[in-house]
This record gives sequence, structure tokens and C-alpha cells, in this order.
Amino acid sequence: MTFDKAKILQYCNDVSKNTLMETLEIEFIDVGEDFLKAKMPVNSRIHQPMGLLHGGASVALAESVGSAASMLFVDAEKQEVRGIEISANHLRSKREGTVFATAKMIHQGRSLHLWEIKIEDEEGKLICLCKLSNIVLPKKTSE
Repeated sequence: MTFDKAKILQYCNDVSKNTLMETLEIEFIDVGEDFLKAKMPVNSRIHQPMGLLHGGASVALAESVGSAASMLFVDAEKQEVRGIEISANHLRSKREGTVFATAKMIHQGRSLHLWEIKIEDEEGKLICLCKLSNIVLPKKTSE
């Protein structure tokens, strides 16, 4: 399979329509041989009551990017991906602007993928560090 950056990003953004990713305004913006990157605006729509980026929104961003990244390493015709565990360390608060999540593979097995997802602000300051485990399953056929 040839690496087509524009096609991969278009696919990731297209399948996000009418999902939580669209609700949170997550946009996939960069991809390489070993990473996938997305951005999400930080505004009152994803704040917690104290006016800060909600930790759950950070986790949703991380799982969205890590799960989409796993899909790049499987045969989508025959396999599907499910997140089975995610952990997050919230290191810095953010009131407004944009955060960027970059998923990098730690382990790629036949049935398990382990990702590190760093969420940073516009200045590259680490906001949240996540670890995501995805299981790779055979795609169920509809009969």
C-alpha cells in the first residue's frame, strides 16, 4: 500500500462526520509513517464548570486519534479496532485556543496496539499524556 497523506487525512475526517469527533470539532491535520495528528479547539463548549478544558474532552480526543491511527495498520476490509483501555495524566490546564494530539505507536502486535498520545498546546507545552490499548478484531460479516 502506498502512503498517500492527503487521502488518509481525508478518510479520517470523512468518517468523523456525525460522530463525537465532529461534535468536538476534532480535525485530523497530519499523518506520517509512524504518527497521526489532530487538533481540537478549546472553548466553552468543552469546558468543565471552572472554565477549563474538560479532562473527558482530552480523553475523547486521545482515543479518537489513537483509534484512527490503529485503523491505518489493519486491513479495514477484514478487521476492526476497539479501544479497550485508556489512561490519561492531565498535566496542564487550558482555557482557550487549540490543542493538538499526536498518536505514536509503542507496540504493534497482530491483535493488540499500544499508543502514546501527547496533547499539546500551540506552544508545544504538554497538556495531557495518554496511553491507549486497542484490540484488533476480525470484522463481523452481516448475514
